[in-house]
Amino acid sequence: MARIPAQIIDSARLDGAGEFQIFRQIALPLTLPALAGFATFQFLWVWNDLLVATVFLGTSRDQLVLTGVLRELMGSRGGEWEMLAASAVITMIAPLAVFFAMQKYLVSGMLAGASHG
Repeated sequence: MARIPAQIIDSARLDGAGEFQIFRQIALPLTLPALAGFATFQFLWVWNDLLVATVFLGTSRDQLVLTGVLRELMGSRGGEWEMLAASAVITMIAPLAVFFAMQKYLVSGMLAGASHG
């Protein structure tokens, strides 16, 4: 938000806009691509950190997270690969949905600082 030109905010103040109105109608729409890109990456990082929880949590059924349940699907002899593959595909639905929903904002947020020269 520090990169928003001061002239835009000064013009809004001259037109009689209050601070909240400037934030809601000027600053937020201008920073939406960057915020959406940050939200997408943050969601994917948190989703991937489920693996860390399997290291620190116990192995009882009430303490397992999703990745721990996937590991338990392997069976005691390392078989049942088809169950693991199917469940891994199912767990990828949420990150893919978030990525494709925010893809437009993600790309425009990444290109926001690029110079046009």
